[in-house]
Amino acid sequence: MMAVCAGIKRSVGRCTATVGPGESYCYHHDPERAEERRRAASRAGKSAGGREIRNLKKRISDVIDGVLEGSQDRGRAAVAIQGFNALRGVLETERKVRELDELETRIEELERAAGGEVRRSQEGRWGA
Repeated sequence: MMAVCAGIKRSVGRCTATVGPGESYCYHHDPERAEERRRAASRAGKSAGGREIRNLKKRISDVIDGVLEGSQDRGRAAVAIQGFNALRGVLETERKVRELDELETRIEELERAAGGEVRRSQEGRWGA
């Protein structure tokens, strides 16, 4: 049977996450990883992606407001919205690339921790 994390959740209940052999805590409750969690949270809060999205939303809202008020030419607004949509696509692509890079790093760390490489079979499934 798998061991369960010894941590306590904020809702005052026991954590139900399973932990590996020889471990007492999951990532979220391990006191030795507190600094790592703090740095990750800090990076997420300062991410350029969040600022870019807020800026994009503001600019789109400004164009829409201008059209509704009659101060913005509808044709120019339509072109601007198309440009904003292109920017949105670029932001989404950047997010996906960042996620893939993070997953690749995590997989490599797991492979190193497991003490061996994981090879991909011809059927496309992961095997040991």
